[in-house]
Amino acid sequence: MAIIGGKKKGFFGKLSERISDTLMSRATVDEEMLDELEEILITSDIGMDTTMRIMQDLRDHIQINHITKPERVKDALTNVMTLILNKGDRCKLCDEMPLIILVIGINGGGKTTSIAKLGNMLKAQGKSVMFAAADTFRAAASEQLKIWGDRIGVNTVMHQEGADPSAVIYDAIQSAKARNIDVLICDTAGRLQTKKNLMNELEKMNKVISREFPEANRETLLVLDATNGKNAISQAKEFNEVAEITGLIITKLDGTAKGGIAISITDEFSIPIKFIGVGEGLNDLNPFDAREFAGGIFDE
Repeated sequence: MAIIGGKKKGFFGKLSERISDTLMSRATVDEEMLDELEEILITSDIGMDTTMRIMQDLRDHIQINHITKPERVKDALTNVMTLILNKGDRCKLCDEMPLIILVIGINGGGKTTSIAKLGNMLKAQGKSVMFAAADTFRAAASEQLKIWGDRIGVNTVMHQEGADPSAVIYDAIQSAKARNIDVLICDTAGRLQTKKNLMNELEKMNKVISREFPEANRETLLVLDATNGKNAISQAKEFNEVAEITGLIITKLDGTAKGGIAISITDEFSIPIKFIGVGEGLNDLNPFDAREFAGGIFDE
């Protein structure tokens, strides 16, 4: 499976094993088997509401297509999950340049490393990239981003700790325009405790972008740590109230059985997943593919 490469692990391996065991233990499709599948989905943090929708769609599919063999349930379940996850072109990063990407998310969720991986990916595609270190409130956040930038050959615009984040955005825009940079990726403060302040901060940043670089295309990507399970769903809800999120980056899917939050969040908030993180390496950020993700749950 290309999503993870090599042996499967984390969410994909653990969920796949549990579902396969359930299907292989049955000679025919029955209600007891479907109840077991339902329990597996719920305990994988897919969530009650989303699980109920999946199971109802699955039951309909089984009835309409007269499915009696358990092995055919895999394909049916893959199709149901793909329909939930597939948001069409919204799952793809905007490919029109210039592009400004605001990256939001709580501290410790993999935000800075995701920026580095995304920058590295875009550079490999031939895009010119610049970083803006606009998380000026967390100690050493700017320095951390600069270290990543230096490592992959990307310039980082930064101010002193405690500086106005919008001032960083302003300077970064001027520098990006002067150098004809394709993609400007902006780190932001991950402080949900002060939601009103964060909302005002993001609004101010967007005003600066609109004023100084109106022709730029925009993305606002929310980074969520899959290992946080249901807490990640709460974070999505909170950030969705303060920002116009255009896509998700789901990190650490290689190390958790709780990756069902990816399905739950997409279903509940209709926010497309754009990238998934499946390891710690610079190349371990992959563009999201709904069919591949859903199918990966069952690939042996």
